[in-house]
Amino acid sequence: MAKPSLIARSRNTNRLLARYSDTFGEMQLRKYTERAIRAARAEAELNHRSKATFLSTMSHELRTPLNAIIGFSDLIRQPGATTQSEAADYADHIANAGRRLLDVVSDVMDMSKLESGSLTLDKRPLLLSEVIESALEATKPLFDAKHQPVDVRLESNLPEVSGDYKRLRQLFTNLLSNASKFTAEKGRVLVMAKAVKDGSVTIAIADTGIGMTHEQIVMAMKPFAQVQGHLARNQEGTGLGLPLAMGIAKLHGGTLLLDSQPGAGTTAIVTLPRDAASLSTPLPVGKVA
Repeated sequence: MAKPSLIARSRNTNRLLARYSDTFGEMQLRKYTERAIRAARAEAELNHRSKATFLSTMSHELRTPLNAIIGFSDLIRQPGATTQSEAADYADHIANAGRRLLDVVSDVMDMSKLESGSLTLDKRPLLLSEVIESALEATKPLFDAKHQPVDVRLESNLPEVSGDYKRLRQLFTNLLSNASKFTAEKGRVLVMAKAVKDGSVTIAIADTGIGMTHEQIVMAMKPFAQVQGHLARNQEGTGLGLPLAMGIAKLHGGTLLLDSQPGAGTTAIVTLPRDAASLSTPLPVGKVA
């Protein structure tokens, strides 16, 4: 039979263990709670900075073309202030500024539809080679202005895919525009497309531009964010090109991946299935695929 002192000592030990277990559990819970609070605070601060950046960017993107429209319109309105050829030149500037405004508003509306899940696709059988060539034609003035040669290598036997021609053209136009924008003069761009064994098609757009770190890639994929760099600071744009491209790829059941290193350029890799049902739920656009 156990002695009373041993029984008491055993009970005290059990109480200590129970108290230690409760205290340890509370400490762990407190630690995880503090981590969650810090993470939530960091996310809130990032969202606040993104909102502030968005407002600043949108102010610039709207004011610049509006000032051009107002300024050139005032010149044209003044009797005898301009010749006919000058008036025609000013009208061209007004038209270009108007198109820039339309592009900004359209990007914001598309981003809103993507995030809410209300952007729908008009899917039909199409040849991706035709879509890519159309996007190349649309961005040709950008490459010509900076003397950037574009090497195009599209496989001749690319299969038909089911997709929205307008949206896929928008996707590739955004990627090509970024390739030119963030590549210095006389830099090079390579566009490749090939069929994959599972029936999908992979398209790669590679440039010799400034490149990005992993953290910058994450930032670039967030709506209204712009990666800061010695070239990026002087570029126009709402910061919606990559998030829109990724959202459109996902709507087609595909993916958009970025492979990049600072100073070594960026490669955007789009993979699209031959056919996929459109997604009807809101897309997590701000995440890296």
